Amino acid sequence: MSASPSPSSRPASFAALYSAAADWARTDGLTWVYLFKALAACFLALGIAMKLDLPQPRTAMTTVFIVMQPQSGMVFAKSFYRICGTLVGLVVMLALIGLFAQQPELFIVTTAIWVGICTAGAARNRNFKSYGFVLAGYTAALIGIPASQHPDGAFLSALTRVAEVVVGIVCAGAVSGLVLPQFAGLQMRGTVRARFSAFVEYVSTSLAGRNDRAQIEATNARFVADIVGFEAARSVAVFEGPDSRMRGGRLARLNSEFMTASTRFHALHQLMNRLRDTNTSGATVAIEALEPYFKEIAPLLAKSGEPVLSAADAAHAAAQLDAYKAELPKRVRATRAALETQPDAPLLDFDTGAELLYRFIDDLHAYAATYASLAVDTHERERWIERYEPKTNAIAAGVAGLRAAIVMMVLGAFWIATAWPSGSTLVLTAAATCALASSSPNPKRTAFQMAGGTLVAAVMGMIAVYGVYPHIDGFPLLCAALTPFLLLGVFMTTRPALAGYGVGYCIFFCFLAGPDNLIHYDPSGTINDGIALVLSMLVSSVAFAVLLPPSTPWLRNRLLVDLRRQVALASRVGMRRVRSRFESGARDLMFQINALAQNEPELKRDTLRWLFSVLEVGNAMIDLRREVAALPADARYAKSMPWRITLRAMRDAVTALFERPRADRFDRALSATVDAIAAVQRMLTTFTPPREERHQLQRILSQLHFIRTALLDPQSPLEPLMRGPANASEGVRHAT
Repeated sequence: MSASPSPSSRPASFAALYSAAADWARTDGLTWVYLFKALAACFLALGIAMKLDLPQPRTAMTTVFIVMQPQSGMVFAKSFYRICGTLVGLVVMLALIGLFAQQPELFIVTTAIWVGICTAGAARNRNFKSYGFVLAGYTAALIGIPASQHPDGAFLSALTRVAEVVVGIVCAGAVSGLVLPQFAGLQMRGTVRARFSAFVEYVSTSLAGRNDRAQIEATNARFVADIVGFEAARSVAVFEGPDSRMRGGRLARLNSEFMTASTRFHALHQLMNRLRDTNTSGATVAIEALEPYFKEIAPLLAKSGEPVLSAADAAHAAAQLDAYKAELPKRVRATRAALETQPDAPLLDFDTGAELLYRFIDDLHAYAATYASLAVDTHERERWIERYEPKTNAIAAGVAGLRAAIVMMVLGAFWIATAWPSGSTLVLTAAATCALASSSPNPKRTAFQMAGGTLVAAVMGMIAVYGVYPHIDGFPLLCAALTPFLLLGVFMTTRPALAGYGVGYCIFFCFLAGPDNLIHYDPSGTINDGIALVLSMLVSSVAFAVLLPPSTPWLRNRLLVDLRRQVALASRVGMRRVRSRFESGARDLMFQINALAQNEPELKRDTLRWLFSVLEVGNAMIDLRREVAALPADARYAKSMPWRITLRAMRDAVTALFERPRADRFDRALSATVDAIAAVQRMLTTFTPPREERHQLQRILSQLHFIRTALLDPQSPLEPLMRGPANASEGVRHAT
């Protein structure tokens, strides 16, 4: 006879069961909720379209699977841009049908050009704005190519197709928003909290010297992905409700301030590392003078000894940072006065470190204050005009558009030459595939996976139409019969490795086997359409592999050139919004290169080194330009003065170095920077400026000095351009 479990063991077993159930609800449970919602929205759209007697209810089904996403905000955003793209595509296609209905060759060419333009727009933009361009091109092909066969009914056909699309969009949005909704805004709260805590931990461990180079690189690479992902989530959260919209500006500001603070801290940390690597008595004196300030930062970012977690905690940290920032200049001046009494005091090193420290505290205070402002519905920090600006290579976007146009023209010519009954399906599917796949990191694989999923959908569709439909009667039985077929495809979309197959399966199963009010049994037509669908995707995949494939070193090199040219943006464009454009553009390009180099860690590491160098030099350039622009109207500061001329020469030389790195350009950039420092120092000996002006000129010297140390950093990607030990030692001597 077995012993019964003791009372004390029962609570433990219940706790374990509850923990397991909660873990399942957070992971696989969410997947099953999404599966249920996708099928519910699909059948709701199908039923409404049938009740309204629309000619092709399958279009409403297809639309549901195109716009359905796990989070409600994503569905709303995708639906909004789909409606916009659909209406634009409708207007354009009606115009093309009116102009070229009697000339099929011209109609195919103009449609291909329009799809190419929309595909280029999709590649140029990001997130669901890109999807609007996709739909503007795809809708034109979807509506126009079949309607061109019967131009007399084109207008009515276009309107009914739009009605079917709208039914699918409304049903997907309603189910997503009303049935167990998952909001991106709630997820963003956790993201904001986790990122602030991670950054505080990163700052504390780095200042304590517990982070090595590999950890720093891994953390900053994670920050890059987090910044891009945060902007994507913010762009969809504004569709979820007034709460997210009231905080949209502050969330954008939070992302911008996080970029600035992380860049500033990295610059400060790198300067201290360079001073330590110099290993001279002057550098040691500067380090000893600055390090006490660093030890005071970590306690400012905690409340009662605990790390900052909530917005209320961030308010406490912001107050502490504000008080510390107010006292910092007076304390730094006292430390500098003590250093001035020492012979050969490293004043330039100290001034540069102190300036970076103050700017970091100022940026960190702004970041904490914005985080704290999220605790209330409205706040003055909401009025923020700067935005994250993605940076996409225009040539790469143009190539994507040209590729889509070529594929459509080739398949259109094949259709006209062969008069294949499914030729229209072949051409319009190629338009959709090129547009949808062009925004993925590996479009060749995406198109191929879609072809594989469509092939499975064609087989399963034949089974459903000819093996199941004749044996059922009524809408409930129809839904029950379709459930296992659709469940397979929706499940594949929830697995990243199978997502491409799942998208192809769901969309084109509905296209091939979606029921209409009056079902036509045409086996040869179904087989022809299935062949056309798979063939169009395979041709698109081949085009992505042959016509300047995005994964080639050519595109990666173009993106790397664009990343380096961000220094030119920081040096030359107008000062309005220059920092947010510079910061977001550099990180966005880094994110794109990493996406194209998934299995190349060495390339990722090299790109990250370039990102560090670009951010350091570019931010110093922006700070330098702002300090110069803030100087009073005085003849000594006129643009024609020799020291201002050397500053412009330095800016041009450094910009030229980053645009095309070469040893001779490195020498010119380093020499021009040294000359600029000497010119400012000479100018300071000619007169005694007022205290504030002297501080401005010292800050200009600090920025110049930091640019020089960044050029001479042995861990910089510019290091191979140094011409031997003599040049390096000369630069280090100047730097210290």
